[in-house]
Amino acid sequence: MVNVETSLKEAMTSIDGSVGVALVDYTSGMALGTLGGGKDLDLTVAAAGNTDVIRAKLRAMEMLGLKEEIEDVLITLGNQYHLIRLLRGKGGNGLFLYIVLDKGRSNLAMARHQLKRIEADLEL
Repeated sequence: MVNVETSLKEAMTSIDGSVGVALVDYTSGMALGTLGGGKDLDLTVAAAGNTDVIRAKLRAMEMLGLKEEIEDVLITLGNQYHLIRLLRGKGGNGLFLYIVLDKGRSNLAMARHQLKRIEADLEL
């Protein structure tokens, strides 16, 4: 089991093409930890915005009567992938990992696999 800071560092170093990563509480919209980003990627603003994405999807699923759980949400931009992975398990309710990937330097399938592994090792 590893802490938040170590998990964010692991995501930035082990996932090819990582630009920034955050752990976000979608009940409040607050980033609990961030790493990377920059002048063109404010991770605290992105955390708040992606909170709205998750809340909207959960409402839609409820209205549709879907009893499934969201594993992850992918947003594809021209040059980036934005991957949101909802945390499950002990202490993970209401949280998601958010990672931005450079589309030209990343492998989406491997990124999803690595993020799932990082989630499993994360201790909250």
